[in-house]
Amino acid sequence: MTKLTGQQIADQAPAGWVYLLGGLQTRIRTRDFAAGLAVVDAIGAAAEAMDHHPDLDLRYTHVDVRLTSHDVGAVTGRDLRLARTISTIAADAGTATECASVSRLELALDSPDFGAVLPFWGALLAMEQAGDELRDPYGALPVVWLQQSGSEEPRQHWHPDVWVDPAQVQPRIEAAVAAGGTLVSDAFAPSFWVLADPQGNKVCLCTWQERSTGA
Repeated sequence: MTKLTGQQIADQAPAGWVYLLGGLQTRIRTRDFAAGLAVVDAIGAAAEAMDHHPDLDLRYTHVDVRLTSHDVGAVTGRDLRLARTISTIAADAGTATECASVSRLELALDSPDFGAVLPFWGALLAMEQAGDELRDPYGALPVVWLQQSGSEEPRQHWHPDVWVDPAQVQPRIEAAVAAGGTLVSDAFAPSFWVLADPQGNKVCLCTWQERSTGA
């Protein structure tokens, strides 16, 4: 299967889906748990028919769906086909897919020496090492990645990376500034923006755009 770029995914994905951190995601609002369970059952049947299985998170008010082709470690045409089927399932259930409220979280640790700290955090969080990242084998915890920093410079040791739909960047920035935050830098936009809370703690607001790997 051919890996798709972020732009290819954005161009071809059905409405209500967003590409975040290597996966295609959506949220399906449901009136109650039983309605959500019916949607999950229908998605499960479609996934079995395609022999391609999404990650599903069933809650009382919604169902979250994430698609990726695990055999190639990226989104492929197979994921887009299943996304279209899932959108039809949602419509048949009297609801729809939406991605405005969907985001994904990573945690970055500034360190001058990855090797000195990576084993500790991997052991503590029961995560598996993949290069300079730590990943939860069950997909429940955010990815932790190590960011190179100087040994003498003052630094905020941890910072979150929040991945969102590019269409949601400006609304998120405006909401954060209205809540007392500041926009520190847009020098790397549209890949990411740096914001800070009223006490100076920084966060990166990230999208798939203008990344060599497609994120």
